[in-house]
Amino acid sequence: MRALPMAACAAAPVPRRSLLLSTAAAGAALHSEQLARTRAVRLAKNASGAAVKIRASADAAQAATFPGTEEAFAWAKKDNRRLLHVVYRVGDLDRTIKFYTECLGMKLLRKRDIPEEKYTNAFLGYGPEDSHFVIELTYNYGVDKYDIGAGFGHFGIAVDDVAKTVELIRAKGGKVTREPGPVKGGKTVIAFVEDPDGYKFEILERPGTPEPLCQVMLRVGDLDRAISFYEKACGMELLRKRDNPDYKYTVAMMGYGPEDKNAVLELTYNYGVTEYDKGNAYGQIAIGTDDVYKTAEVVKLFGGQVVREPGPLPGISTKITSILDPDGWKSVFVDNIDFAKELE
Repeated sequence: MRALPMAACAAAPVPRRSLLLSTAAAGAALHSEQLARTRAVRLAKNASGAAVKIRASADAAQAATFPGTEEAFAWAKKDNRRLLHVVYRVGDLDRTIKFYTECLGMKLLRKRDIPEEKYTNAFLGYGPEDSHFVIELTYNYGVDKYDIGAGFGHFGIAVDDVAKTVELIRAKGGKVTREPGPVKGGKTVIAFVEDPDGYKFEILERPGTPEPLCQVMLRVGDLDRAISFYEKACGMELLRKRDNPDYKYTVAMMGYGPEDKNAVLELTYNYGVTEYDKGNAYGQIAIGTDDVYKTAEVVKLFGGQVVREPGPLPGISTKITSILDPDGWKSVFVDNIDFAKELE
């Protein structure tokens, strides 16, 4: 604010009595001002307390969205959900993009660099993000190696002909870790390949599938507990369950639609193993939802852990909430409308 101009003429002398009266008046004015400030502070504190109470009441009202678990479960089942993408870290982004596009036949959908946060993302898949499950690779500046751990299993890719796909991958320099053949305890023809960072891909023979990137496999320590969590807290369906006593493991396929048309989560329980080292490479699965606030509430009602309360991400308007399952695997729910805006 600009200073006011000073008067050009000299000030006239003030009589002593007037000066005393002016000083007394100034003192009284100062005292009045102090009283006024004290009252203002008290009013502000009261108002602040009232505001806190109002916010607490609003939070309580929001927390009371669902009268009980039955209503929460019903809402989660009706919510418009699908698997959006899976996130993990790689040590050389260009090398990984080259492998996925040349050996696995994916397309680079988009790439974004965030220099202020020192990381770069690349999104790859077999179709547009608004209708397909895709991969989100993360490269953190200066980090060239990660520990995948023992808990993460593999990603699944459905193809028309496993044998031909494997030969193409081999010809491009890809590493084949299991030759084509029937799955243990089943008839589906599969093979396994490994990317430059050591992530495994299961190649499944499933002709004509609309969703080639079809599964993410994670190991869990208590299968029934995990199934219950993903059904109730995440609104998924148990699509099928298969026990293989000869090989001492059981798998459960969880998802939001038929396995032959949608990406699914494959949970694997190995007999007697209750805990796994998760390493620091695998990140999370992102899931679309119409309401991240209600989603977080449902997760809490069914005993899940919300590690990021619902709300917009810093710097952008996309609303998310992050949760952990009973085994510590992370999922991020993303607002459907906000996600669609990101893709515009």
